[in-house]
Amino acid sequence: MPPKPRLAELWLQSFSREPPRINDSLLVHIMTSSIVRTQAFKAARTASQARSFSCLSSRRAANVNSLGVIGAGQMGLGIALVAAQKAQIPVTLVDSSDKALDKGLAFADKLLAKDVSKSRITQEQADKARSLLKPSTSIEDLRSVDFVIEAVPEIPKLKFEIFGNLARICPKHAILATNTSSISITRIAAATTDNPTDTSASSRVVSTHFMNPVPVQKGVEIISGLQTSKETVETAVEFCKRMGKIASVSADSPGFLANRILMPYINEAIICLETGVGDRDSIDAIMKNGTNVPMGPLQLADFIGLDTCQSIMKVLHQETGDSKYRPSVLLGKMVDAGWVGKKSGKGFYDY
Repeated sequence: MPPKPRLAELWLQSFSREPPRINDSLLVHIMTSSIVRTQAFKAARTASQARSFSCLSSRRAANVNSLGVIGAGQMGLGIALVAAQKAQIPVTLVDSSDKALDKGLAFADKLLAKDVSKSRITQEQADKARSLLKPSTSIEDLRSVDFVIEAVPEIPKLKFEIFGNLARICPKHAILATNTSSISITRIAAATTDNPTDTSASSRVVSTHFMNPVPVQKGVEIISGLQTSKETVETAVEFCKRMGKIASVSADSPGFLANRILMPYINEAIICLETGVGDRDSIDAIMKNGTNVPMGPLQLADFIGLDTCQSIMKVLHQETGDSKYRPSVLLGKMVDAGWVGKKSGKGFYDY
């Protein structure tokens, strides 16, 4: 009987044996399964991180007992009115002229009257919400607010100037928010100081990008810049919840989430009109009836404002360098003509 091989010999023999053959289909299956498992793990980890960031505990969220809104236009007035109705806090509404304030407050009265007529709210609730809106033509009146939301046109220089003033005027705990739809939050935050290492104000800058019309749309984007603290994001998320909104957190990237997806859609619809692929009514009808959206892209562009759409597209194009974001020629001509949509009385439709 031959002697039994020793353990060391068996161990060495295991390396000299030819490995079992694996057919190509099995190999592909193994590799694919491995890749899928790796991607699933990464996706789960990323989702977990996103959830923990966007669903932050309110433990560190600061209390917001007063609000300032800069800009009494369609967006600013909508934000102010919803805050007064839902969060039930006093709102100082600031604009550069009494005429703009009167126009904004008249619009608020119209919206409240409509809600009362449809039995959505009582007259008492409407009166209470209206009483919480305090108009002012001086930004200095924001000295005691806990939270400020800037909602002026998409002009970078104007926003930078406003945030420089807010950093000087507002309390040291106040959250300084912008409703910008495309301008970098990091750049806006940087405008609060001449010393980049001083983050006492820039850490309190965040974007609360509300969707239009604010009283109707539930979504709001919360965007943080490089300087923005977690506490600032928490406070913004919690305050938006008090306003009855559903917050989504996104990165400080050109167009953020909503407009990075929405604006190319609108721009392509305008190009289709410009190049004769379809007429106005056909373009809007197919998107309304084919994708179950409440309004077509051309009507939506009118509602947003063609000048606003053009400004956002320009920022997207400049900051990404991608030609797919280049504003259409027709969009530029409409803006040049002053036909910027509903607010001017004429756009792709007449109002």
